[in-house]
Amino acid sequence: MLLTLAGIALTGCAGDDPQPPPTGAQTSAPMALPAGAELGVDTLPLVPGGRESGAPCPYLDTGWVEGVNGQRVTGVGVDTRFADPACVYWSYPEEPQLQVIVRRMSDPPSAAAVVDWAAPVDGTEPAELPGGWVGGRGAAEVVDGAVFAVQKDTVAVVVFTNQAQSVKAEQAAQATVNNLGL
Repeated sequence: MLLTLAGIALTGCAGDDPQPPPTGAQTSAPMALPAGAELGVDTLPLVPGGRESGAPCPYLDTGWVEGVNGQRVTGVGVDTRFADPACVYWSYPEEPQLQVIVRRMSDPPSAAAVVDWAAPVDGTEPAELPGGWVGGRGAAEVVDGAVFAVQKDTVAVVVFTNQAQSVKAEQAAQATVNNLGL
């Protein structure tokens, strides 16, 4: 009985004149690009304050990086221009020991272009991660060391290491994919 009274009360409030749906051209807001998608595919991390910034990476632990890359971490910083901050780790040399870049692009061809810049098809070996990630690995042309770069849909993950072995970059890429739930 209570439900019947509530239904009658709501019906009485609705009025007898239903409003027609709006007519005319409807405009939708343009889809926002992910942070960093507007940057060139060849954009390397830029860390304000460099190794002294001390900003921790939100998805890779410093101790873990030391173990995987085999060098003590003496500085770490992030570049927040990207949707997922790029993480840069230093050891004693001036150049970074590890750089991890996650690019969320506007479309799959743009993500593939990021990978092709970092690990060009004609100069690297094919690379894969579980879940459909594909790209390249090998000696890096962009930095002195190795690269592991993969792409899936609109996301690219690029890891540069100052080590000669791309397996270390691969481990960092896999941990990044796992830790970010990509």
